[in-house]
Amino acid sequence: MSFWDRLLRRPPRLHVAHDSGTGDGDERPVVVLVHGIASSSVTFTNLVPLLEKDYRCIAIDLLGFGESPVDKESTYTLGRHADALRRTLGSLHPRTPFTIVGHSLGSLIAARFAAHHPDDVNHLVMVSPPIYLPPSVMGDPADRANMGLYFAAYEYLRGNQEFTTWAAGALAAIAPIKNVLEVTERNWVPFVRSLKNAVESQTTLADLSAVDAPVDVVYGTLDPFLAPGGLKIVGQLRKVTVTRVSGVDHVIRPKLAEEVERRIREHG
Repeated sequence: MSFWDRLLRRPPRLHVAHDSGTGDGDERPVVVLVHGIASSSVTFTNLVPLLEKDYRCIAIDLLGFGESPVDKESTYTLGRHADALRRTLGSLHPRTPFTIVGHSLGSLIAARFAAHHPDDVNHLVMVSPPIYLPPSVMGDPADRANMGLYFAAYEYLRGNQEFTTWAAGALAAIAPIKNVLEVTERNWVPFVRSLKNAVESQTTLADLSAVDAPVDVVYGTLDPFLAPGGLKIVGQLRKVTVTRVSGVDHVIRPKLAEEVERRIREHG
């Protein structure tokens, strides 16, 4: 971060990994792509080629991840991530309103962004969103137990850096997209704080209730990170359409990418 950013407590500008547009003169509609925790813009490797002929595609690395700067003083809350995204987009002058697509943690950030900047967003697409609520608010005992397991697992991951780094490396080695999962010494602080302050302490239901734009939720039936109880509640919100893709896990493989493309094009 620059001296002035620190002095004024501004979020740093993020790394723009992909921008297929030409600035103000580009008349194509815009799609902003926001990846998830411990990942980078490579998340959208299978999606960008489906869109960039007809859309200006902007893919940005989140604060602390990919090639974006690491701010060890940041809390890495949803608000802080969204503020950094907002500042970065401001420097790109995208045509508005645009579609914002978030994957995993990125979907929660995208929801926060859409709630706070309604004039900028005309369509929110949440891909594989980890909607976690306090177990105590879950009425169904199975959903309550399931939610509790996620919180216990994430607490363990945050408290055991050596194991978490090893496990992430093992998963990355068999992942279908190179570098789609990275937990390293460099991004450990962003990972831990994002997990605790953005995923585990999320405000996504409140954010979604404030979103004016139509919302699409797209997820795979084999996704191990999705809590069924949270998805049930989201599916009951106004303007939310939920699409299940059979035989697909958390990663945006070609089949999931094709469904996301369909949802984007349906709204223009």
